[in-house]
Amino acid sequence: MTAYPAGEAGQRALLPNGLRDVLPPEAAQESLAIKTLLGCFGGYGYQLVKPPLVEFEASLLEGASPKMSTRIFRVMDPVSQRMMGVRADMTMQVARVATTRLAKTPRPLRLSYAGDVLRVLGSQLSPERQFAQVGVELIGSASVAADAEVAVLAAEALAAVGVGNLSIDLMVPTLVPAVIQSAGLQGETISRLRAALDRKDAAEVAAIDSRVGATMAALLEASGPVGRAFERLSAIDLPPAALVVLEELRQVVDLIQSAQPALTITIDPVENRGFEYHTGISFSLFARSVRGELGRGGRYLAGSAREPATGFTLYMDTVLRALPEAQAGQSLYLPFGTPRGLAEQLRADGWMTIAGLEPVADSAAEARRLNCTHRLAGAHVLALAE
Repeated sequence: MTAYPAGEAGQRALLPNGLRDVLPPEAAQESLAIKTLLGCFGGYGYQLVKPPLVEFEASLLEGASPKMSTRIFRVMDPVSQRMMGVRADMTMQVARVATTRLAKTPRPLRLSYAGDVLRVLGSQLSPERQFAQVGVELIGSASVAADAEVAVLAAEALAAVGVGNLSIDLMVPTLVPAVIQSAGLQGETISRLRAALDRKDAAEVAAIDSRVGATMAALLEASGPVGRAFERLSAIDLPPAALVVLEELRQVVDLIQSAQPALTITIDPVENRGFEYHTGISFSLFARSVRGELGRGGRYLAGSAREPATGFTLYMDTVLRALPEAQAGQSLYLPFGTPRGLAEQLRADGWMTIAGLEPVADSAAEARRLNCTHRLAGAHVLALAE
């Protein structure tokens, strides 16, 4: 073991902004949560895949939002002399696997994944730059039943790990483009309108173009709880293409409510930020009093084959904030010389055992020093007094 001066040791413990060591018991809590989530996904038939942490930049970004290119760390592969990227999101990796390695597997194809991602910058709400993602992708179906399945699965899986007061915010990124296309808007007008919608500025929206300004302002006003949102959306004079999108949204909501009647559902018909590459109904997941999204998902086109797909990603850093603070489990101190057969039986009974590695005069004091909750005295398990 190498010794370092106190000041140097402190410097060695520093980590870059947005990166941190995950310590006990939080690391165990995260591991258990991921195992539980994957178990839920497996119950729905989603099979686990494990893409690499680093791959060629071109394949890593294929089909991704243009913003993703600014989020990845790039490294030069000394073997191939090609640029590689460290993944900042796993969705497109799984889409690549589905449309290449598993191209001949019967559709719809259900895949799940779990792993760490690394981003150049965190966000204001989530400053972490490295965190675990867990999610699913359903590839090869364009049905509303597929959209509903992934939304319901996300809610069920989060409930299984202990997240309470869950809500889902449904978005329809194709609704505004359908209105714009019907109105024949062009170039700069579209850009100004999109920017005003992103700011939720109803007055500016209404002033940009008299033909569609009132419609867009009404769409802004329709955001909110699902019942009120549909009531207001029904009163808007929408073009046929937009009505088709709205009907799909109604069908998905009906399926979600049938499966999860207690789930809080809200609708934002104009939100687009972060969903630029989505081609249909999308969603974000939230928990009351928890900062940031638990996850997000929605419909997109997968890989170079442009297969219809939908799925979701859960952000484990946020998910853990929605759970009770991690607590260390019960541990049992085994004095030096405890028979191996007895120790094995105790572990089989569910105990986490901490074995003494040398004789001590006071096993109770040693157990406390090692932060154990119980100690073995002869053949008896004794709780340590607080």
